[in-house]
Amino acid sequence: MLHTIQTDNAPKAIGPYSQAVKANGFVFVSGQIPIDPSTGQLIQGTASELTRQVMRNLTNIIETAGSSLDNVVKTTIYLKDLSDFEEVNAAYSEFFPNHKPARATVEVARLPKDAKVEIDAIAVCS
Repeated sequence: MLHTIQTDNAPKAIGPYSQAVKANGFVFVSGQIPIDPSTGQLIQGTASELTRQVMRNLTNIIETAGSSLDNVVKTTIYLKDLSDFEEVNAAYSEFFPNHKPARATVEVARLPKDAKVEIDAIAVCS
């Protein structure tokens, strides 16, 4: 059975997709970019600040689905510029101080709304 996840504590989908879908004991979170959910606007700032906003969005969606960052099994980070890798890593690691999910990081030519970072996640639901 599939359950669509929706929270006002994360940006609304900007296309024909869900914030997340819960299925077979997992939550599959769509890629999040650094949009402030209270304004609906892409924030500006350093790669660290952008990453923290993305991670707050992911956290809110995952928690709405009844899980937590401690249950994340896989993430993918999409960067507009791979030279931001170390700065993004530092901010990302703040959200995973003990648990380290599997991860891929790739440089891409362009992201929605010309964002500099996007992250998606898969987590186990309790």
